[in-house]
Amino acid sequence: MTLATVTMLWSCGSKSTETTDTTEFADSTNEATADSSASDSTSGAVGDEAEFAVAAANGGMAEVALSKIAVEKATDPKVKAFAKQMITDHTKANTELKALAASKNITLPSAPNEEKQKAAADLGGKSGSDFDKAYITLMKKDHDETVKLFEDAQEDVKDADMKAFINKTLPVIKAHAEHVNGLDKAK
Repeated sequence: MTLATVTMLWSCGSKSTETTDTTEFADSTNEATADSSASDSTSGAVGDEAEFAVAAANGGMAEVALSKIAVEKATDPKVKAFAKQMITDHTKANTELKALAASKNITLPSAPNEEKQKAAADLGGKSGSDFDKAYITLMKKDHDETVKLFEDAQEDVKDADMKAFINKTLPVIKAHAEHVNGLDKAK
């Protein structure tokens, strides 16, 4: 049932079975947009913003999807509570990023990339304490990667609105990383 839910969540956003990796589509669309404005001196900055936005959206959507599975399958109440918080916080950030990207003419993926989809399918196949451990391991890895992504973007991104989003969101992501590290130590 859960695996079917994961598949349905991702397939709803997919326009074609040929292009299952919507992050690749978003990246190529943004590159084409940047290329068409190559005479503009800010096109390099637009590329940094688009690259960051696509990666952040990919990670954010994956966090929500993985956490929806965890709300259903986790056995530890603390893991379930963490998953619910991930859904709330990442849905909010995803919504803000989507609006910001639209205002900057940046195309975002409609679903997580194939790697994230495979991780969700693998997670959905687990149960009991094995599930809880696997979810915590994924959350640790994903949040470490996301903190690095946002910290790097603080240096690379030049757009003031995008930078404000990064500066507002990074402390929340760092808090998630600390929280999941605490859950891991408790296991």
